[in-house]
Amino acid sequence: MVSRRDFLLTNGTILAAAGLGLGLPGPAAAAAQGGPTRLLPSFGRATRLDVADVSTLHGDDQLLLTTLQGVVNRRRPRLYFAYDASGLDLRWLPGTGADVTRHDNALDLIGRYRSEVRGAVLHDPEVPDSVNVATTLAGLENAVAATAEQAARYGLKVVADLRGRFAAGDPHAVYRWQLDNLFPRCAHTLLAGLPPTRTVKVDGVRWREIAREPNRVRDSSNRAVRTFDLSTELPGPDGAFLRFQDSLGDDGWGASVGRITVRADGQEIASFAPGTDAEAPYLFDGLNSSVGSDGNRFCDGGGYFIYRFTAPAGTTRLTVDADLWNQYLVTATTTSPTRVEPFPYFRDYAVASRAMVVWLPPSGATGELLDEVFSRVEPTTPYCGWFSNDVAGEWGGVDRASQHGVEVVPTDFYMNGTVHAGTGAKVSDRVRPRPRATLRKRVYLTLTVGEGDNIQYCQRRMRDLWDDPARGEVPVNWTVSPLLADIGPALLAHYQRTATANDLLICGPSGAGYTYPGSWPQEALDAYTRLTGSFLRRTGMDLVYAYNQRLQEGNGWVPFDERIVRSYRDHTPLRGIIQSWETGDLRIRPAGLPVIGNYWPQGNAAEYRDGLVKHIEDWDGNGPLFIAGAVNAWNWTPSDIAELGELLTDPFEVVRGDTFFELMDRAAR
Repeated sequence: MVSRRDFLLTNGTILAAAGLGLGLPGPAAAAAQGGPTRLLPSFGRATRLDVADVSTLHGDDQLLLTTLQGVVNRRRPRLYFAYDASGLDLRWLPGTGADVTRHDNALDLIGRYRSEVRGAVLHDPEVPDSVNVATTLAGLENAVAATAEQAARYGLKVVADLRGRFAAGDPHAVYRWQLDNLFPRCAHTLLAGLPPTRTVKVDGVRWREIAREPNRVRDSSNRAVRTFDLSTELPGPDGAFLRFQDSLGDDGWGASVGRITVRADGQEIASFAPGTDAEAPYLFDGLNSSVGSDGNRFCDGGGYFIYRFTAPAGTTRLTVDADLWNQYLVTATTTSPTRVEPFPYFRDYAVASRAMVVWLPPSGATGELLDEVFSRVEPTTPYCGWFSNDVAGEWGGVDRASQHGVEVVPTDFYMNGTVHAGTGAKVSDRVRPRPRATLRKRVYLTLTVGEGDNIQYCQRRMRDLWDDPARGEVPVNWTVSPLLADIGPALLAHYQRTATANDLLICGPSGAGYTYPGSWPQEALDAYTRLTGSFLRRTGMDLVYAYNQRLQEGNGWVPFDERIVRSYRDHTPLRGIIQSWETGDLRIRPAGLPVIGNYWPQGNAAEYRDGLVKHIEDWDGNGPLFIAGAVNAWNWTPSDIAELGELLTDPFEVVRGDTFFELMDRAAR
């Protein structure tokens, strides 16, 4: 078994001699050499890249190519793929500094690099989670993950065949076997959490609108049982598909559904609550939704969920009673709207790192197995990827990881990580000079765009936001992950280099990886804040946006206490902490370090302005007031922020976060 500590300390000799290209100078060696500590592996700098577009390929082909990329790039990065038609991956390509050869057919690269792999690991189409086991084995066996048909087509020797090895519908047994049999062979420098499959929309599906909430409803005040007639969808060859979406999509309050009851000619044929076993036979596609604490399924923004109902032969009337509320859009069709394919993303990095790949819902028996996985690694080992059930999975998964001293690095949609981790871009360690400011009797507002802990956000959504011409018109704090210094230095260097005077990069939740510090054991917490301090100094950041959700004590935000803040104060260069709070009524100074809770008035720019005006109704104007405003990175753009800036008049003054904390310090003297 290779522990993370052993791996870090020995890779400079053993792995280099083996030619494996895993660039991880351990903490001790880095300190002795005066170099930075690495947390995430690098596979060397790309000098020449074969580049191809894979955006239109089936998930099976993308899976084969991405695992091939992992094996090939482990030795030296040479493969780079464009995964979406927007060209976003190609926008980052110049930052690699490599000479590029473009290929019209990505599948031709299989033959070009076939000699560098031992063969194929066959996953079982009947057992989706076998895709993750195949990925783990691909890393261990220098192989690709493939179907039997692909192996035959490309002349790949079968290294391992997972077909028939696992029973369908029992992911716990799949990952139990993997933990017992494969984990001892894996490098324990990181864990990977990736969904085995994805859903892909089928083109040409025509949806019939059934119901829509046109108004902004965020308080469940329109909750009612509504009856939808799906008789028009009879007799569909694939059944009747009922889709729930967010009718507005810009404020995070989409459709929320409680109990569903289905009747055929008046006779009940199905009744279930979301998140229960009874729902499973009817939930056709729930990957873009979450189960809430009230036994409800919901989706926001571009999310959705789809139920499929099949009526008995001869049925003339099919109805669905849905307990429904908030901003809903309900549509129906008779055509299967999506197909299921392997999820290919980030597998190059997992394969190259020889990481174990899991997908364990963080509750029940699978949650207990996830606890065991976390307990097998040392504190501050990163869990790279994400969790099932999105929001609920996020809270439960991050909290479980935190209790074991494991930080989460959201990377499940991070593309070409084996290339980006090795770029030679220079990341600045210089803290930006603060603009001069005079403390006055005003309302000081600092705006923070969230999601920066999310590596894939930094690569994808943030780049689109950053390229908005309106960026720079209003002072804004942009959260980013300091771990980009390891896994994407060219990305971070780009943001540093192109920032305007109004752009300030600050650390995303809650430091060197997403975590809830209150759930960490003290000794492990100090290790985490030391690691955070190291990365903050490498990246020139001295402010952090942080979360602290303690699920074991009940839902809700918990203010940072003396223990947590002292650890940050002692081991990092932080000057202040913005804590996720939403109501804006937290302002404390434990261990002498200022902590302020953010305020999030949801909606468009005008609604945000109105929320701020209401928030300061009790301010008497006899002294300065400080508000840390939150900006939703998925729904807002710099153009929206610029619109808000124009709407804010006296007594508001928008400032960067560094100026904000300096003025707050002055006001406290």
